[in-house]
Amino acid sequence: MSDPSERAAAIDIGTNSVLLAIAERSENQLVPLIERATITRLGQGVDKSRTLAPEAVERTLDCLADYAELLRANGSPRLRVVGTSAMRDAAGGEEFRARAEALLGVAPEVISGDEEARLTYRGALSGLRSDCRSVVVFDIGGGSTEIIQAESGAVLSAVSLNIGSVRLTERHLPSDPPTPSELEQLIGDIAGELEQLTQPTPGAQLIGVAGTLTTLCAIRLRLATYDSTRVHGAELTQREVEALSAQLSSLPVAERRELPGLEPKRADVIAAGAYIALGVMRWANAQRLTVSDRGVRWGLLEHLLSKPT
Repeated sequence: MSDPSERAAAIDIGTNSVLLAIAERSENQLVPLIERATITRLGQGVDKSRTLAPEAVERTLDCLADYAELLRANGSPRLRVVGTSAMRDAAGGEEFRARAEALLGVAPEVISGDEEARLTYRGALSGLRSDCRSVVVFDIGGGSTEIIQAESGAVLSAVSLNIGSVRLTERHLPSDPPTPSELEQLIGDIAGELEQLTQPTPGAQLIGVAGTLTTLCAIRLRLATYDSTRVHGAELTQREVEALSAQLSSLPVAERRELPGLEPKRADVIAAGAYIALGVMRWANAQRLTVSDRGVRWGLLEHLLSKPT
């Protein structure tokens, strides 16, 4: 039996989904024991209202109650809980955090965009091998996209942009399927945010994190059941992302839900997420990207289970 001190858990309460990971350290690597992802859409309407919708709060608390039971069943490991874009942007989150703490025994921390980006970078590389000196990691969330540039393992810049799959769907894509003019506005908004950033070193490895990227990969692979061993470390080319963006935006939501590899609850926001991924690839002049199904929660676990030096 493993040493309980070598086990920890992390929960990432995002705009679109709530992610749980329990892992333990074995020699020099983290080994996943349990992973869960639940779409609760906490960020429903936040871009416009700047408040948490009561029904979104209840969905998310129901999910956290399930996670609390799972944590107790696994020995109540050390736990850290963070909230990202929706909780940063929305007023009235104090009651939500108090109720979440009552369920989990740990209060969710609302982390800054910069901290989210740094945790994303650390988590994204967990379990991946990279021989490239220059690395760019990006994480498309529901409310924001984090972009981290690093050289030789040292983070040079970490920024959080207010372009996420839920936010931009609500802002630009009211029609089903989206109209050409709506897509033009979406693409323009994405490009406008990205053009503020310094472009990466030519030839930098691009690593894409989180549900949008893993979903695009699962659709390309036509995975009836998600398989992290096939997705984590897989590659997508810019041509494939272009084709997926065009396909997804041409279909009504009801037809998207039928696609192998696409979780039905993500169907309404996946087109916007795909165009964000395509925008990042064009900005980075990257013809391909590596998919990582690890992110903030794995950055937290790397910290919780780090060996003292």
